[in-house]
Amino acid sequence: MKQQLNPRFAVLLLFIALAAILRIANSGQWSPLFNFTPIGAMALFSGSYIKNRGKAFGLPLLTLFLSDLVINLVLYRGQFGIMYNGWYWIYGIFALLVWYGQVLLRQVTIRNIIVAALVASLSHWLLADTSVWLTGGTDLRTNLPLSRNFEGWLQCITQGIPYMRNFLAGTLAYGTLLFGGFEWLQTRYPKLAVV
Repeated sequence: MKQQLNPRFAVLLLFIALAAILRIANSGQWSPLFNFTPIGAMALFSGSYIKNRGKAFGLPLLTLFLSDLVINLVLYRGQFGIMYNGWYWIYGIFALLVWYGQVLLRQVTIRNIIVAALVASLSHWLLADTSVWLTGGTDLRTNLPLSRNFEGWLQCITQGIPYMRNFLAGTLAYGTLLFGGFEWLQTRYPKLAVV
């Protein structure tokens, strides 16, 4: 007996794939804002709507991995290798953002989306920049390695603020498209709603 694809899951998968395509386009610097990316919104969206935990974490992580391969091997022509340094930190942070979607977006409201976007962006900023500091990042003022003390960590966090602002803006903008688009589709096509 042939099993049919659940229409809700198919649409959710399509939304996640579109977010990956937008991420690739952003990495090609077709957008004037660096780090204006849909990955925060994609993680929250997956955590919120995909009820199967394995799929909720697995699909966006797989999508992130595949888009990383395209970005690293096609757009950057392998100049940084197959994966960038510290990729495992980013994947762990990304999984945390999916979990935020499960916890903070059990009920999808504008207020909850804004709160989740803020929490996700602040977490991504602090954790990703701390990983840069831990793995020997560079002080952008001097082009020397960051000092291994509180001042070095603070400098790393401070120089990451512009990236965090764009990540937050991307999470809010793409979150509006993903969440708003799917909520609108659910009202037009009741089969997409959770049964």
